[in-house]
This record gives sequence, C-alpha cells and structure tokens, in this order.
Amino acid sequence: MSDSDFRWELAQQLRVDSVRASAAGGSGHPTSSMSAADLMAVLLDGYLTLDFEKPEDPRNDHLVFSKGHASPLYYAMLKTVGAITDEELLSYRKLSSRLEGHPTPRIPPTEVATGSLGQGLPVAVGLALTGKKLDQLPYRVWVLCGDSELAEGSMWEAFQYAAWAGLDNLTAIVDVNRLGQTRETMLGWDVEGYAARARAFGWHPITLDGHDLGAIDAAFTEAMVTAGCPTVLFARTKKGRGVTAVEDQTGKHGKPLEDPEAAISELGGERDLRVRVASPQGSGEPHRFSTTGAQPPTWPLGEQVATRQAYGQALAALGARRGEVVALDGEVSNSTATELFAQEHPERYFEMFIAEQQMIAAAVGMQARGWIAFASTFGAFLSRAYDFVRMAAVSRANLRLCGSHAGVSIGQDGPSQMALEDIAALRAVHDSTVLHPSDANQTARLVAEMADHPGICYLRTLRGKTPVRTPAEEDVRIGGSRVVRASDRDELTIVACGITLNEAEKAADALETEGMPARVIDCYSIKPIDTTTLTAAAEQTKGIITVEDHWPEGGLGDAVLSALATHPQRPPIYKLAVRGMPVSGKPAELLHAAGIDAQAITDAAQQLLERHPPGI
Repeated sequence: MSDSDFRWELAQQLRVDSVRASAAGGSGHPTSSMSAADLMAVLLDGYLTLDFEKPEDPRNDHLVFSKGHASPLYYAMLKTVGAITDEELLSYRKLSSRLEGHPTPRIPPTEVATGSLGQGLPVAVGLALTGKKLDQLPYRVWVLCGDSELAEGSMWEAFQYAAWAGLDNLTAIVDVNRLGQTRETMLGWDVEGYAARARAFGWHPITLDGHDLGAIDAAFTEAMVTAGCPTVLFARTKKGRGVTAVEDQTGKHGKPLEDPEAAISELGGERDLRVRVASPQGSGEPHRFSTTGAQPPTWPLGEQVATRQAYGQALAALGARRGEVVALDGEVSNSTATELFAQEHPERYFEMFIAEQQMIAAAVGMQARGWIAFASTFGAFLSRAYDFVRMAAVSRANLRLCGSHAGVSIGQDGPSQMALEDIAALRAVHDSTVLHPSDANQTARLVAEMADHPGICYLRTLRGKTPVRTPAEEDVRIGGSRVVRASDRDELTIVACGITLNEAEKAADALETEGMPARVIDCYSIKPIDTTTLTAAAEQTKGIITVEDHWPEGGLGDAVLSALATHPQRPPIYKLAVRGMPVSGKPAELLHAAGIDAQAITDAAQQLLERHPPGI
C-alpha cells in the first residue's frame, strides 16, 4: 500500500471510529471529528513526534485539541497508536471511562482539558513559549482549532502574542468546516479572509483543501521549515465528510449519526490500521536555571508595608532559591510588584501585556511542563480570565494567582479597578485555595507555601500599606488563622482579613474601653478556613462579626457561615461588607462609606450585644 493510500485508509478509519465511539456513547460530535480526519491522519503518519509509551518524555511534541468537542477523533487517534484499546474507545462518555466528552488529563498524553472553545490555542502558546524559553528543547506544539472558535477574543490574544514572541515551534491547524452549532460561521469557507487576518497578526498562513492529502503533507512540511513566526493552516473541509446523510448539513452538530452502521459501510467499513508515531531522537533534558539562594524577606513589627510589595519581594526571593519558579504579569508589574522578580530573574519573567486570558493560559501551559508559575494582575482584571481559571481546575493544574488592588481601599481609582467579587469567584473554583494576608510577614510565608500547594491558589494583596503585626517566626500556613487578641472575658468575636484587620483592632480597642472585650481573628486563609479557631470563638463568645472589603456574597462572611453551619450552638453572625456601589474617594472615606471601618464594627458590636446581652 502506498503512503497516500495508507493515509487515505487511515483517515477513513479515524472517521469510522469517531462514528462508532459516538454511537456507543449515545452522544458526541462525530461530524466535527470527521471533517478533520484527513488532517490528523497526515499529522500522525509523518509529522508528530511523540512517544505514546512515554508521554512524560520531555522531548515529545505536544498535541492540543482546541476544538475539544472533536474528542471522538482524538480518541480514535489514541487507538490507532495503541494508547487505548478498541474496547476502551467504545467506553466513550460512560461514567467509568477515561474518555470524557471533552479530553482531560485523565487520559495520557493529554496535558490540559479543552472543550471551552477559545482556550486550546492560548494554552498551546504557553507550551510553545515554554519550549523556547524555559525547557529550551526543540519540540513542536501542534493545535487543532475549529473555525467557530475564531470568534473568541482569546484566540486573537493568542495570535498576537505568539507572533510577537516569534513562536516558530507552534503550528495551528484550523478546521474550516464552515458550520457551527446552529448556523454558518461569520466567514464560512473564506479561508483567504482568515489568512489575511492571521497575516496581519504576524503569522505565516497557509490555505489548503483539508481533504487533499498531498496538500496537507506539503503544508505541514512548509510549517516545519518556517522560521521566525508561527504557522497556521486554514484547511477548507466539510463537516461530516464521507457520509452523505450528514456531510455539510446543518442541524447535525453534537449528535451521533442516526444510522451508524450505514455510515460505517459508506466509509468502507471498520479497519484496524496501526501507526507507529515517530519517537523523539537524541538526548535532551529540560533546561535548569541556576540559583543563588536567598532567605525569605522579613519585616520588623510595626513597619508599614503594602502586601503587594511584600508579594513581589517574596516572589523574587523564592525565584532565587528555586530555579523552576517563573512569573507572568499582565503589564502592571510596577503595581503588583512582580517587577522585582523581573529585575532579578529576567529569563524567567514573562510580560503578557493586557491579555489576562492569554496570561492564565500561558501559565497553564508552563505548569503542564512542571514549572511553578505565578501569574499576577489587578484582582478585578482576573475576572476577564475566569473561564481559564475554571478550566485550569478541570485540567488538574497547579496555578498560583495573585490579585492586587483589592477592594474599596484602593481609593480614588474607583469601582472599575476594585476587586470586590474575587474571593467569591475563586472560592467557587474546585479545590481552590484563597488567601488574603493582612501584613507583609504573612504574605511572604504564604507565597512560599503556594509554591508547593496543589490546585488553584489565589493570593489577594492590597494597594495601601498595613502595619506588620505578625512576628516573622510565627507559623503562618494555608488553612491557618491568627488570633490577634483574646481573653476569657471576650463577649464577641471580630473576624477580619486584609485591610479590615486594622479596623477590627481599632474597634476592639474602643469596645474594650466601653467594657465589651472582643476577640479578633485574622482569617488570612479564607479557603480552607480555620474551622477549629472559629468553632472555639463560637463556643466562647456571644456573637461573631465578620468584616471584609468585598461584596457580601461569597466572601469571608459566607466562608465563616459555612464553617459554622452545622455547629449546634452557633451564635448570631453579623456580616459587614461592601453593599453599595463605591465611588472615587480616599481609602478611609471609602471604608467608612462602605460600613466596614472601625466605627461600623463598633456600632455592629453594640447592636449585637444589645440583642444578645451577656448571661442570656
């Protein structure tokens, strides 16, 4: 059998197995898989370099299915290379199967979860950037994209960044099958229109018939030799290729074929072809950066330091101790203080510009290769990349995020810059960690803890300075808290975090003079929360006041309520939070207007004790 005949048969096998898998699962996207089968057949048989028996080999190429709904095609490819059996292929979408509706890292060599369109290419940019700048290995990154997802802004963030970074180790393959879920895409089959856009962004575009095996082969060869910029193939294809009942037909998206046996017969029947994909040759280990060593920074008690500044210093010191630590920033490094890392470790710092989706995606790609990635921007702007954070959890990714300039305490910049939803948003992410230190020493300890903590870790930092209250040697840990003041006379408990701790302390001073001693807990770890300390406070005082520079929904107050939800003798809990839309003003003015300053805490404490006096 000639090479061209083999590839044709291989493409038909991929189509047949896509139909079979979807039929067995009772759902799926076989037509979206069938359009790209020729492209993937040629990629497997001649261009992809990946040892499927050793998916952890650092020399391997990387294959990302940005159009993750074409998972039947991906799993058909895994069967063809011997990574899964035919029996497992037919377990598609079943509860016990590794073959989920959209690929996840549960099935090697999948490195990231896809399925939320517009994410695979940005993550592939992160992988390619890692190959160029961090691993410093010659592997290539191949990414299969759908034409519908080119409506997503994140795709164009990726197009822009990849060209700027000169990622000639990246090849995007766009399956231009014209049909989306409900109708034709904006450009339909206008591959030249797509090419003009990509060219304007600095890519090398190639247009081709995506069912012409010779043209596909020539395009991949051209991509391999193109230097200085990434390459994108715009391949004109037909959705449902090869089966008359569904080929280029609307209304067939996301459905198994009505008559799979007839479709399989029309495609020439089942086959059992195998491909031995090329394995990487030669030696090659990821680059490792030398380190000079540095102790974590500490500050004396009473010094006024912004936690964002402490974050930058702690991150730079961590980078000096550990060469696998990298930092990314959304072009606000002089505000987040990651400029300190950039100054000391420029080869491990990545400026991602005002493209928060691409920043998070790049960090996901980097961590997939074992690098410890910290990504930083204003807390308010992380909301633009929330879907990427959510999908990072599906990817089982280990990410460290820092959101600075949180809450109304940032002052005159106004509400567009104030992160007031971030705690709630990040608490809602699966298996996440949410931290909000009140001083510099806490921040430094938590940065070091984040480096080795699994999952999505979020550190919330402040614009303004706060006094250092935590001794440098004190145990500060994820899941912990700090009892700032306590006695056996305490009538109530104030639970605060970040900027509101200072207000809680001032309120406790005022209440003490009025004969109402109050316990103060610095709840710097909001998720996981220190249930033990909160339970003791619930049992030993008449009520709890939570105070936070955040909306009332989903923040510190709700975290405390959740922690004590099943306590049989839970005392009343008053939540102080930002309830009205803030405006521009001085920090103290805004804290007062929001009802989260010392006066508001004092007033709430008096009301609580009036309703629940001691001894009753």
